[in-house]
Amino acid sequence: MSRRYLLEQIDDAAVVQYYADGFDRLPVDQKILAWHLSEAAMAGRDIYYDQRYRHALEMRDVLEAILTHADGIDAPTLAEVRRYTKLFWIHSGPHQSHTARKFVLRCSREAFRAATETAVGNGARFPCRPGELPADLLRRLDDAFFNAAADAVVTNKTPGDGQDILAASANNLYAGVTMADLEGFEERHGPNSRLVKQNGRLIEEVYRVGGRYDAAIRAIVRHLRAAAALAPPATARALEALVRWYETGSDADRVRYDIAWVEDRNPVVDTVNGFIENYLDPRGVKGAWEGLVYYVNAERTDSLRRLAEAAAWFEARMPWDPAWRRPDTGGVTAWAIDAIVETGEAGPLTAIGLSLPNDQRLRETHGSKSMMLANISVAYEKSLPPEFRREFCWSDEEIGRAERWNAVASDATTAIHEVLGHGSGRVADRLNGQPQLFLKEHYSTIEEARADLVALYMLPEPRMADIGLVPAAEQDEVVRTEYEGYARNALVQLRRVREGDTLEEDHMRNRQLIVHWLIAETAAIEVRRRDGKTYYVMTDVGAFREGVGRLLAEIQRIKGEGDYEAARRVVERHGISFGPALRDEIVRRVDRLNLPSYTAFVQPRLEPVRDASGAITDVRISYPQDFERQMLEYAGKISGTRAPEEARP
Repeated sequence: MSRRYLLEQIDDAAVVQYYADGFDRLPVDQKILAWHLSEAAMAGRDIYYDQRYRHALEMRDVLEAILTHADGIDAPTLAEVRRYTKLFWIHSGPHQSHTARKFVLRCSREAFRAATETAVGNGARFPCRPGELPADLLRRLDDAFFNAAADAVVTNKTPGDGQDILAASANNLYAGVTMADLEGFEERHGPNSRLVKQNGRLIEEVYRVGGRYDAAIRAIVRHLRAAAALAPPATARALEALVRWYETGSDADRVRYDIAWVEDRNPVVDTVNGFIENYLDPRGVKGAWEGLVYYVNAERTDSLRRLAEAAAWFEARMPWDPAWRRPDTGGVTAWAIDAIVETGEAGPLTAIGLSLPNDQRLRETHGSKSMMLANISVAYEKSLPPEFRREFCWSDEEIGRAERWNAVASDATTAIHEVLGHGSGRVADRLNGQPQLFLKEHYSTIEEARADLVALYMLPEPRMADIGLVPAAEQDEVVRTEYEGYARNALVQLRRVREGDTLEEDHMRNRQLIVHWLIAETAAIEVRRRDGKTYYVMTDVGAFREGVGRLLAEIQRIKGEGDYEAARRVVERHGISFGPALRDEIVRRVDRLNLPSYTAFVQPRLEPVRDASGAITDVRISYPQDFERQMLEYAGKISGTRAPEEARP
């Protein structure tokens, strides 16, 4: 029986079910451990909504109240509310994750007000403040729902001359704060605090027990403690250290947790939980909350472990100045994993790989853990429409290579990106292991470009075949496939940015930077047109790799020296701006074929099996294949297998 992967498409967003086939083979205690970790991930879900936008939780409550009390609502209005709400869930708020730009309801204000009135008549409860009526609530949130120009960009790293990147960003990591306010300010809680200006003073609102997000964090801690009691000793030590960090919020305890997590070399079931990635922050400092629960996919881990074990060999052959090579690559480890639950910044939109911790000091002294999300990669590949490649490939030969080798090439480059890319290199001592403070708004783009360039440069190395990442007899074909696909991607990704003429998301900037630099500085990629269509065609494998090596050497130097001006020049010249006419062409081609621009995922459902005393004796896994129902269950708005926590931020 064939599986369903692609469930539906909302505008240009695909919704896909992913599967976790190895879960049933886990020992019972590890399944129960996974359930507690999943509950911890669910308990923090609303934190990320609040971090992305100050009105997001109220807006979501309004939308979910309408959908769950919909009898009698005008059909076109209800359809629009449902469309908008699904996009809202996908992006954890009203700002598109890839473009950072706000999207709004397409129905009239009058129709939306009528829908809320009908829902109230059906018994809906809205998130009104004391003394506030639903009509007052809608007036207060009118700009949030309907005005695209109000709070227009969630993370705005290039707002224009004279504009401040914090004031121009709609996220909720800062309140009343500008970059000028931070001059001379000693920030004690980088990733896990919000900065607020009160009475002319800067205050750090720390994310911890008794601090900001107290209720949600207490619920997270409760399940982490229960999980630690079931975990193997090394995993338990890491979970206990994570609990301590949540309790104190101190940077010293954050460091202790990161070290304990890296030193857990052989987990079976594990989690990434906390304030981790800094893409949401235009400064690249504040961490967005996420919860990922996974188990190790032993069958697909061997080649990744061999890659990590060979890190020193590859470090010695990096094409950058030896001054930037890590003298010790010990502690670099890697696994293939299968995700079970992803919340916050980790889902429903998800990466296919990660490498942590992000602290450069800890990477250089204690190592890193890199992971490929194997079941997510499978779901992506199974759900991709075949028309997608055919539309943007220049030749039948390119199409054939993509159809045969894309999955192998993608998995290999993702592995190299995470294990060797993020796990390599060093920075000057004067940076104190914090290059992000020097490269500022361009740090994430530079770091992602560096990791991609390492993958592109090292993929042709014969040792990749020895390790088992690529088949030796077909390595040249795999490399050509990856280079062709990488060139195409810089063009095809423009389908995600349907207004304006700039990219905001760091991964999109990094891909455009690399490809446009190669177009400008090498003979590796040609821009061709045929039948009114534009193609980026990779024409010379050798020139591609040679150019990648030159650019990689400079990008590593920029990071190593914290050279802000050089970072700004290369990002602004090659990574940000694009021609709207070209974008409009790409959008027309995609829309004509009804191709999705990005993918969101429906998670597996874990259900505890309890005995007569209420003790958990097993955990069942199932696959809901219904995005709307899952989101409403997560919010506790309809009955499901998970009891909602009283853990709203």
